[in-house]
Amino acid sequence: MPNIHSNISFALVNIPVIMNPIIKNNDTSFNQLHTKCLNRIKYLKYCPHCKKNVKETEIVKGYAYLKDEYIVFEKKELDKLKPENEKLIDVIGFVNISEIDPTYYQKSYYLKTDSKSKAYYLFVEALKKTKKVALAKTVLGNKFYYCIIRFAYDCMVLTTLYFAEEVNIPSGEKEVKKITPKEMDLAVKLIQSMQVKFTPEKYLDEYQNNIKKAIDTKLKGKKISSVKRKPRTQVNDLLTALEKSLKETK
Repeated sequence: MPNIHSNISFALVNIPVIMNPIIKNNDTSFNQLHTKCLNRIKYLKYCPHCKKNVKETEIVKGYAYLKDEYIVFEKKELDKLKPENEKLIDVIGFVNISEIDPTYYQKSYYLKTDSKSKAYYLFVEALKKTKKVALAKTVLGNKFYYCIIRFAYDCMVLTTLYFAEEVNIPSGEKEVKKITPKEMDLAVKLIQSMQVKFTPEKYLDEYQNNIKKAIDTKLKGKKISSVKRKPRTQVNDLLTALEKSLKETK
C-alpha cells in the first residue's frame, strides 16, 4: 500500500504528508495446488440457493440480525457513514508515550512530505522539544482508527491503535505464591547475567530462512534434511532450575 497522500490537521495548521507502511510481510508465499495435476486451485464465489457462480458486482454486504435474516447495505450507504475526517489525520491532543501500553500498537507508517512544508518540520521539532506524541484519528481504507504520531528515524511515524474493546486483557485477582528470598535473588541474578542490547539486525527469521534454503535444495533436486534442534533439559524443582541456569549462563 504505497504512497497514501493525506494531511495532518493540527488545529488550524494543515500539514501535507505521504504515508508508507514501515512493516513488510517477510513470509514466503505458497500457492495451493491440486495434488493430482499440480495446477493452482481457484476460489469461486458460489450461491447455493441459485446454484451458480456469482460476480463481484452481484454481491452486497448483509448484517445477520437473526439466523438467515439480513439487513442489506450497499457501498454508497456505507460510504455515508464514514467520519468527516476521512481524508485527514486529525490531531485531537498530545500525550506522554509512556501512558500508552504497547499492547495497543497496531501498524506503523512513516510520514514524509512531498513539498518544502515548513509546517511539517515545525511539527517534527515541536514533538522533539516537548517529548510528546500526538494523539489523532483518521480513516485508512474502510476502517476508522485512533493513532499516535511520534518523531523517529528522522521523520514522523504514525502508529494505529487498537480500540479498548479489541484488547483482551485478563482481569481478576492474581494468585499469590510464596517466593523465598533465595529464589528472588537467583532470579534477579539470572536476569542480570542474560542482559543484552536489543539489535534487531541480529534477530533473523529462522523459519523463513529455513524455507528459502529448502526451496534452493529442492530446485537442485536434493532431499531436505531436518533442522538440528538442541535437546532441552526439563528441571521441575524451581530452585534447582534457577541455580543450574545461572551456572550455565556464567
